[in-house]
Amino acid sequence: MILCKVLGPVIATEKHPAFARLKLLVVQPIDETGAPSGKSFLAVDRAVQSGEGDTVLVLREGTGIRQLFGLPKEAKLPIRSCIVGVVDAAVVG
Repeated sequence: MILCKVLGPVIATEKHPAFARLKLLVVQPIDETGAPSGKSFLAVDRAVQSGEGDTVLVLREGTGIRQLFGLPKEAKLPIRSCIVGVVDAAVVG
């Protein structure tokens, strides 16, 4: 999982059926201080209701995402990044 900041939504009238009824967001990886760290990318928000400006946890691992969607190991899913939590606070100690 990586820490990201939500930059904003992506609106698409035509998209793969796997993305139907899912919120698609542009996210920016950040480091523990909140500074940008790497290139932005797209992630789906299936259940946590994140929005622009939120700090979120993003899962970028196929097997874990298939498990979140309740799919068998053999299933093909074109979703590579999924927001799995909104971060209230991060303490670096």
